[in-house]
Amino acid sequence: PAIISIYLGDMLNEVIEQVKASGAASSSRKGGTMTLGVDTLPVLPKDAGDRNRTSPFAFTGNKFEFRAVGSAFSVAGPLTVLNTIMADSLDMLADELDVEMKSTKDFNVALQKVLKAILTKHGRIIFNGNGYSEEWHKEAEKRGLKNLRTTPEALPEIASKAAVELFERQKVLSKDELHSREEIYTHSYVLSVKTESKLTSEIARTLLLPAAFKYAIELTAVADSKSGKKLRSEILALADQLSDAIDTLDKERAFESDTHSNAKHACAKVLPAMLKVRAAADALEDLVADEYWPLPSYQELLFLR
Repeated sequence: PAIISIYLGDMLNEVIEQVKASGAASSSRKGGTMTLGVDTLPVLPKDAGDRNRTSPFAFTGNKFEFRAVGSAFSVAGPLTVLNTIMADSLDMLADELDVEMKSTKDFNVALQKVLKAILTKHGRIIFNGNGYSEEWHKEAEKRGLKNLRTTPEALPEIASKAAVELFERQKVLSKDELHSREEIYTHSYVLSVKTESKLTSEIARTLLLPAAFKYAIELTAVADSKSGKKLRSEILALADQLSDAIDTLDKERAFESDTHSNAKHACAKVLPAMLKVRAAADALEDLVADEYWPLPSYQELLFLR
C-alpha cells in the first residue's frame, strides 16, 4: 500500500496503549496455543503477534520488516533514510529527556513522561488492520497520513523541506544532493515508461495484430457456420480495438524536455494508454487459437504446459 504505517501486532500494541494511557506498561498479552484439529498432533505454542502481510513496516516478533522497497531497487537507499530517521529520533529523544531531567531527578519518571508524549503525538501511524482496505484509506486521510499512489507524486518527497532539514541536521546529505537524487529517480522513471511503452506498441503491432488477422483468415473457411462467423467477427472487432489503442499509445508517447512534466505525462497519459493496449490484447488471447498466438499465454505461464 502507498500509505506508510507501522504494524505492531496485538501484544505490542497493547503495551503501547498502556504507555499512552499511564506512561508505563503493567501487562502484555500471552501467545497461547495453536489448535490444529488433530488429536494425534502435539499442542504448538502460538506467537502473540501474527504476521500482517499488508503492512509496509511490520514488527515480526523480534524485528521490524520494511517491505516497501521495489524489486528493481537496492535496499541501500531506503536503509540510509531509515537509519537517518532513527538517528534523528534518538537525538530528539535524548534532548527531551535532558529537558525533563531538569525538573525531575528520576530517570524512569522522565522517560515515561517523554514516551507517553511521543506515542500520543505520533500514534496515528500505528495500524494493525488490512492496509489495502478502503476503510483504512479513509481512516488514514482522517489521521493526516499521506497516500502517494503514483511515482510522480512520491518522488518530490525526497527533496521536500522536511527531508532536507532532516538530512542536513544529521549531516548525511545536502540539499543539492537530495535534489539531484530526486531528479535522477524521476528521469529514470520517465526512461522506464518510454522503453516499456515503445515495446508495448511494437509487440502489439508486429506480433499480436498479425496473429489475429492470420487466424481470422483461417476462420473464413468456416464462415458459413454461425459460430465461425461470430468468432471471426469478434476477433476482427478486437483487432480494430487493439489497432486504435496502439495508435493512441504512439500519440501519447510524445514527450517534452522537462523531466517532471514528462513524469506526470507518463503517469497520467502513457500508462493508461498501455493498459488499453493490454486489455485488447488480453481479450484477443482468449479467442485466438494457441498455435497462432506468438507469445506464451497466461495459461502456459501459470501451468507450464
